[in-house]
Amino acid sequence: MTATTKHTPKLALTLLLAFIPSSAHAQPKIFFANDYGAKPDGTTLATAAIQKAIDDAAPKKATVTFKPGTYLTGSLFLKSGVTFDIPEGVTLTGSQHVEDFPELPSRIAGIEMTWPAAMINVRDQHDVTITGKGTIDGNGAVWWQVFRDTLKVYQPKGLRWAADYDAKRVRLSLIQNSYNVHYGGGLTLKRSGFWTVQVLYSHDVTLDGLIIRNNEDGHGPSTDGIDIDSSHDIDVSHADIDVNDDALCLKAGRDADGLRVNRPTENVKIHDSIIHRGAAAITIGSETSGGFHNIEAWNITAESGVPNGVLFKSAHVRGGHASDIRIHDLTFNGVAVPISITMNWNPAYSYTKLPEGTDPKTVPPYWIPLTTPVPEEKGLPHFSNVHIWNIKATGAKQAFRVSAYPNAPLVDFKIDHLDIEAQTAGTIANAENWTMTDNIIKTADGSKVTFTDSANASTKDVPYGEPK
Repeated sequence: MTATTKHTPKLALTLLLAFIPSSAHAQPKIFFANDYGAKPDGTTLATAAIQKAIDDAAPKKATVTFKPGTYLTGSLFLKSGVTFDIPEGVTLTGSQHVEDFPELPSRIAGIEMTWPAAMINVRDQHDVTITGKGTIDGNGAVWWQVFRDTLKVYQPKGLRWAADYDAKRVRLSLIQNSYNVHYGGGLTLKRSGFWTVQVLYSHDVTLDGLIIRNNEDGHGPSTDGIDIDSSHDIDVSHADIDVNDDALCLKAGRDADGLRVNRPTENVKIHDSIIHRGAAAITIGSETSGGFHNIEAWNITAESGVPNGVLFKSAHVRGGHASDIRIHDLTFNGVAVPISITMNWNPAYSYTKLPEGTDPKTVPPYWIPLTTPVPEEKGLPHFSNVHIWNIKATGAKQAFRVSAYPNAPLVDFKIDHLDIEAQTAGTIANAENWTMTDNIIKTADGSKVTFTDSANASTKDVPYGEPK
């Protein structure tokens, strides 16, 4: 070898590295929580170990995953760039100790307040994926009992409204102040202590393929399925839900506090889902203060464990404007009331006041916004520009149960191409500029839908068996 061709050791190493694929130099992209000490025995608290894996994975935009087994955990906080993978054969189960869920600022049932962190949290982050075919088990029966015990004491005192806020129950998952979040992939979420998925003050969130089961170990109170709360540009699809309260729900704040925050829910798509049990197939409210705009829901099936099909609910202290709402192509099998709208929902919960003689300085601070009076002109909710069409409903008890207020009517509703079999047709009150066309409504008692206290409302239903 001549001097001109002699390779130094440094040059030889350089040449060798040139032939090694670049991927071989990359940092590891999968972090197993087990390598950080997480034990899959279901009894050893693994919160710190899993969180350390998340923290280490974040700078590398890596995946955190698990070996098969059951992992006991408190609150976990996902970070930007992380994929959190819960494979088939893996269960994350929630701790039964409230100290494992630190209290942080959030919003609960329309009121901003501190609350125990959720089991799975995406707070102030972006580009996060939660996926897998495993299970997140909120282990929520202990939190359900906290609420029942509180309600037992509060209800006789006229404090039904306060029980939901004083019984601090752990949510299963929260996406708050975040964007570009993807959550789904066939995950099973079950036994949530409170709401299962809350999307709060967030945008560009996709929820696809979530299986939610909250009726194991008894009926968990307030175990909503998916709540979209003052957020925008949200897509929800392929949800399979069995819960004991609202299944697919849109919210935007409550009363004085919700009007102060004044953040709408808008640009939302909800589609291709099935509801086995829950308050309704699709719900707007009762927290309506910030309003709703450009909402579309379609291809949703609800079964006989669901009392309402389309449910709008509010109260005369909520306020808010809802418009440009499109709901279509729904199938209801044994749903009691396919179209249900009330602006005076659940008075014992909706209308609040401090007990006589109570010193405001002695009550929890969130009782003050809860009991702050709302002027009538701000408190009346307004729904307008709503189109509902292509609904097939069998086994209903009452086709319509609709009412609002004479000074805040439901304006510019278009209802068409419904095919409903019901015991009775029902009534629509406080409507203005409603058109109902090409609807087939067969009733056991021979009744037809009637309007009361309404203006410019008309129905041109097609006799059953003779569709146009």
